[in-house]
Amino acid sequence: MSKIRVLSDHIANQIAAGEVVERPASVAKELVENSIDAGARRVEVDVEAGGRRLLRVSDDGGGMTRDDAVLAFERHATSKIATAEDLTRIETLGFRGEALASIASVARVELLTQVSGESEGTRVLIEGGKMRDVSPAARPRGTTLTVRDLFFNIPARRKFLRSEATESFHLTNLVTHYALAHPEIEFVLTNNGREVLRAAPADSLRERAYQIFGEEFLENLLEVGGGYAEVARVRGYVSAPRERRTTRDAQYLFVNGRFVRDRVITRALSEGFRSVLPQGVFPSALLFLDVPLAEVDVNVHPAKTEVRFRRPAAVADAVRDAVRASLAANGFVRPAESFDARERAAPLDAAVHGFGSSYDFTPTPTLQEGAQEEARKGAQGGAQEGLEFGRTPHATDEAFRRDEQPSSDATTPSAAVALDARGHQTSSSRESSRADSARDEGPSSERALGARDMLSAEPTHLQGAWPSS
Repeated sequence: MSKIRVLSDHIANQIAAGEVVERPASVAKELVENSIDAGARRVEVDVEAGGRRLLRVSDDGGGMTRDDAVLAFERHATSKIATAEDLTRIETLGFRGEALASIASVARVELLTQVSGESEGTRVLIEGGKMRDVSPAARPRGTTLTVRDLFFNIPARRKFLRSEATESFHLTNLVTHYALAHPEIEFVLTNNGREVLRAAPADSLRERAYQIFGEEFLENLLEVGGGYAEVARVRGYVSAPRERRTTRDAQYLFVNGRFVRDRVITRALSEGFRSVLPQGVFPSALLFLDVPLAEVDVNVHPAKTEVRFRRPAAVADAVRDAVRASLAANGFVRPAESFDARERAAPLDAAVHGFGSSYDFTPTPTLQEGAQEEARKGAQGGAQEGLEFGRTPHATDEAFRRDEQPSSDATTPSAAVALDARGHQTSSSRESSRADSARDEGPSSERALGARDMLSAEPTHLQGAWPSS
């Protein structure tokens, strides 16, 4: 029985539609999300030439029938929602039914899929949006989707891709985020035939963090647990105050298993550290928010890395209080019954009744002013700068324009890319753009930014240490 259906115009028009194919990493994002939604326990990502020549995602998920395999390439065809009301309670990573159609329109795509109980699988070939062949095929249960020659039919788009090293960097960063969000799934990434990332199934987030960042990182982690069930449960880890960074690029934020960029969360995290970190210094964080579906809207932007909370102030309270509780439990701040009026007048929105803080620490005037200044800057900057997996609403940003300049080294050969854990930190779009430029311009610029963030000579199995500031 077919699971995939084409949405009616009424429902399709309510979806935050738009371009989903910006670069190879945005293609990989959509395909990996499909694998996770299909119940995969193992996801393999194979890349050649930074994803320009080939990008293949294979999984052992549920697979598709022949009818579904063909229908999957129709625009707004999805198995994940059926009614407009479903948009208010989205539990899957994908839901729009746009990705495969968009990808197939700008590349040569092969889909190979098999469901349990069927005697044969299905192979679908599409080139530039045109169906070329549908035929029987054999493979174990699951799906393999191969994307070749991205933007082969749009040369103007192809020349705006960055260097092979930069595109591979973004792909590794992407897979790292999914590995953190889903420790129960095995992830493997190969680049030009070399394995550069492997994360075996883990029993906990802590074990997965060890696989990715190493023992030294774990030694500096403080466990976070708290929040409010009706608004947001908060769990994960933050770095001890002695570990300091000058950017937010080491903050990994997830809402209901979906990695996001969100100013409410980042500002609340900074508020939690306000008495122990000076202005311009940020903690590392792996924070997971479990939010009731009715309290969060993920149908905000085509990239699906932005969310909108129904009660953002309450969510901010949940994050801030959970972080403060962790710091208090480890002796970094003083527990108190409540916090004073100055705390309540701090840069976050006014607290929703019933979601006040249970920890108090009064910062020095300098720190207080610094936090308020940071909040004012944040309020002027729109949505949180975040992961660059698609066009953000702030495409006029100067850093974005620099990133969109044609790559001058598109023909420069690059060694097989192998990123160490320090190469995983590219969360801020502005920092990402600077890093892109440095990778494209050569060794001198890399040194200027700190080449430790860049490409290592040997493959890693996610065992590196957390990067230093």
